[in-house]
Amino acid sequence: MTDSRTNYGRQIDTLIRQAYGKHIKVFEQTIPHSVRAAEISAAGKAFFSMTRSKVAEAYKSLTKEVLGDAEKQRKRQSEQLR
Repeated sequence: MTDSRTNYGRQIDTLIRQAYGKHIKVFEQTIPHSVRAAEISAAGKAFFSMTRSKVAEAYKSLTKEVLGDAEKQRKRQSEQLR
């Protein structure tokens, strides 16, 4: 989760990618900080119910990215076993 509206948030994002990107998978999609999403989550509701939610869209995009990465890994492992 990041607040890309601030210089500090963008700097942290860049630092994480530089420091860890060569060692672990750092996904491209970030989750935007949202007080409204936190409030909805605290109330026990899914933020996917929020209409036009940037947070919900970001999570959907991240899910696709994670599943795509998992599929690539599965294919690589399958090819190595041949």
